[in-house]
Amino acid sequence: MTPNRLVSLDALRGFTIAAMIVANFPGTEEFVYFTLRHTRWNGLSFTDLIAPTFLFIVGVSITLAYTRHVTEGSPKGVLYRKIIVRSLKIFAVGMFLNLLPDFDFSNVRWTGTLHRIAIVFLICTTLFLNTTWKQQAWIGVFTLVAYWLAMTLIPTPDVGHVVLEPGQNLAAWLDRQYLPGRMWQGTWDPEGILSTFPSIVTTITGMLAGRVMLMAISPTEKVACLMTAGLFAAAAGYFWGLTFPVNENLWTSSFVLVTSGFAALLLGAVYFLVDVQGHTQGTRPGIIFGANAITVYVLADIFALVFYRMKFGSYSLNEHGVNGLIGIGIQPELASLLYALFFIGVNFIPAYFLYQRRIFIKL
Repeated sequence: MTPNRLVSLDALRGFTIAAMIVANFPGTEEFVYFTLRHTRWNGLSFTDLIAPTFLFIVGVSITLAYTRHVTEGSPKGVLYRKIIVRSLKIFAVGMFLNLLPDFDFSNVRWTGTLHRIAIVFLICTTLFLNTTWKQQAWIGVFTLVAYWLAMTLIPTPDVGHVVLEPGQNLAAWLDRQYLPGRMWQGTWDPEGILSTFPSIVTTITGMLAGRVMLMAISPTEKVACLMTAGLFAAAAGYFWGLTFPVNENLWTSSFVLVTSGFAALLLGAVYFLVDVQGHTQGTRPGIIFGANAITVYVLADIFALVFYRMKFGSYSLNEHGVNGLIGIGIQPELASLLYALFFIGVNFIPAYFLYQRRIFIKL
């Protein structure tokens, strides 16, 4: 039986998208707080947590949305068509964003955040319709172990030995061989072929968390399950990271466990505060963003053409804004963050407009 809609999950989805926009669009790349940058290689920053948290939320949503279809015996053919169409739409929107603003098809990138979401959604939803939660858990374990063994035991062909450095590892080699188009880092891509497999496991962990939310136990017991599982996953990921470093670019197995553990702890905490204790004050902005999460993400890229690329005199709007804030004595990193928060406000306007009119754009 599906529970009443989780306000906590809706709010968490929206705040995650907002955090993604802040990380993607600082006032200036020159001045950014360390934790608002992606870690260059091994390690973990706040920004590194955003994408896996969103994929985790996708997994929770899959379980909550499709459990009813499974229990009612809905025709799988109809479900598959909807799943495939939705995945293709998300992938197509990702391609549209990659082509902005010049639409240079000869230099297009075929990977990205939305592309990965589309692929992971397609695979994980198909898994959910055809497997039990125990089978999903074992698939996740097998995938993480297999990825670890492949990355640490199979020599990179053009290097001649095992290496996990940027552009020299097995995942980078596979991308150079088989990934079409331009890669984000020239000779490798953080959202390439091989690293997509462990990212699927991130969403599987969300699916398992979603099952906890559907269990016939008390809300406090659900919180305890999420918090306990999150703590153990994060700890296991930390210790695994001693031999297979926590690394978002490679989406390592340790990275999956640490970030999924964090996401489970976060969901448990927010669920307890919002849905169990009823502390909904402050959740409305997240709910508004979350109601049209992917739409807001797309609009941010489009608005960025005006707020970050278009020149007004000698400078773009973000340069004018950051320079003006620095000119009145504000620390450069803080000025950059304040402009990013201003840009969040810009994106909130259409999100609020859509929410007020009950317009929910579902790709």
